Amino acid sequence: MKKTTQPETIIPILAVGGEEEDQIALSEILSRSAGFLPGSKWSLQTAPNLAAAIAALRQQIPAVVICESDLGGASWRELWAQMAQLPDPPFLIVTSRLADEYLWAEALNLGVYDVLAKPFNTAEVIRSVSQAWLHRSSRPTSRPLAAVGRSLGRALAV
Repeated sequence: MKKTTQPETIIPILAVGGEEEDQIALSEILSRSAGFLPGSKWSLQTAPNLAAAIAALRQQIPAVVICESDLGGASWRELWAQMAQLPDPPFLIVTSRLADEYLWAEALNLGVYDVLAKPFNTAEVIRSVSQAWLHRSSRPTSRPLAAVGRSLGRALAV
């Protein structure tokens, strides 16, 4: 009897902003953790800034977005507001070298999935990204975060 193989599940991740060494670290961490679920692997795409991230989101909506808190003239809040307008928004993980209590409280209160401190801890990155993807893949298609994003978008437009 022939054994059939299931096609590999590719899980798209978008990393926005950050230093080049941060992008390299994320790529290495995710490539080493490809076996977190049998038959799946991460596919990391990077965007250097807000405009590039929005363009990437128009082409393909990833499962998870990992965004530097400061995008040099823009912030994760602006990306969050744009993502909330998508029909099935990805989960957002914010990263920062200065991941203080204020950032944690603000991000989590606005509905961001998680905040990761840098330099990256491999186990924390794998845990956070894996859980975000699992939650996103099992959530209903309703958009509970859209109202938060629209409110934030209106606030940013003022």
